[in-house]
Amino acid sequence: MAVDEALVPDDRGPFLYRERRISRGREFELLKLRTLRRDVLERLGPDDYVRLAEADPENLTRAGRLLKRWYLDELPQLVNVLRGDMSLVGPRPWPPVMVRHQVAEGLDYRNHVQAGWTGPAQVAKGTEGVSNAELDLGYVNACRTWSARRLVRYDFGVLTKTVSVLLRGQGLRF
Repeated sequence: MAVDEALVPDDRGPFLYRERRISRGREFELLKLRTLRRDVLERLGPDDYVRLAEADPENLTRAGRLLKRWYLDELPQLVNVLRGDMSLVGPRPWPPVMVRHQVAEGLDYRNHVQAGWTGPAQVAKGTEGVSNAELDLGYVNACRTWSARRLVRYDFGVLTKTVSVLLRGQGLRF
């Protein structure tokens, strides 16, 4: 990132940024490596979802394109895990405005469960006929009904699949 910042003025700025997210019904500041150009971040409002801006490659720093492909921008969230804001496995934390929209549609599970750094929806990326909400709800149900031993084994499997996804570089491609 340092080379990008030296060569491209729009890429200059802090390495990390914080974004408001929901976990177990409370807001916290999710940490991420900055992939967006500084000017793009400055244009975003408090209710804007950064992920939508990241979908346009023109909004990314040059290093951001690489970080997004390998999901390296998510690594600082391990600090959120250590702080207790999130767990390693669970439904991904969403911005408050998106959680409010989901609750209005009758899905309030994000207000009751700990958000995760990775989850079934992330490792099943692109699976036909299955929505992320279905995968999240299946995991929430497992947390309520499975034994601790079975859930730990399942979580370990999700983490193993996550490493596989990371190594294949199946993130955003530009």
